[in-house]
Amino acid sequence: MNLMPVWISLQLAAVTVVVLLVVGTPLAWWLAVSKSRLQMVVDALVALPLVLPSTVLGFYMLMLLGPQGPIGGPWFEVTGTTLTFSFAGLVVTSVVYSLPFVVQPLRDAFRSVGAAPMEAAAVLGARPLDAFITVACPLAGRGFLTASVLGFAHTLGEFGAVLMVGGSIPGETRVVAIAIYEHVERLEYGSAHLLSAGLLAFSFFVLLTVYAINRRTRPGAGR
Repeated sequence: MNLMPVWISLQLAAVTVVVLLVVGTPLAWWLAVSKSRLQMVVDALVALPLVLPSTVLGFYMLMLLGPQGPIGGPWFEVTGTTLTFSFAGLVVTSVVYSLPFVVQPLRDAFRSVGAAPMEAAAVLGARPLDAFITVACPLAGRGFLTASVLGFAHTLGEFGAVLMVGGSIPGETRVVAIAIYEHVERLEYGSAHLLSAGLLAFSFFVLLTVYAINRRTRPGAGR
């Protein structure tokens, strides 16, 4: 059985999580501490992929990333390549699709830190950025781990959005979820079962890991 779709999915999930941690960490911090009226609107936008059908999201990403789109057009002019039906396009789509699975755990972790540690750091002379890096982020370590695990697992199981944007190009955009679908279409149930069982086992392990982390770090868990 060809395992290239598994390798592409693992690469996609890893790159997506790294990008989301870079982009999502300051966004999650702002959502956790902001008093702006826009906070609720941004929170809703971040959570939108949770309720929006993946094909709808994939369709609009296709419009944005296509050669005539507001993002894909300038990209094509500069690079001479298209974002659609490419690994880069899958990354952009996955970042949007998995955004709430990274930002929301980080937001909740930052909120649990509270204002007291940051105020203490300020009293000791730490600048806001220094306090954020050396105080808030380490105290929110559980949130970073949970966000990474959930973001990785969710990206690994994508289907609708990545199919709309990336299609099924062997060795480039054919991820494991698409490979399962194609095996079923060809009545290759053995191969489909093998890939599906692997995703099922991985998803269960991910949830078990998240629950174990939350239980160990819960106040009074060791008593």
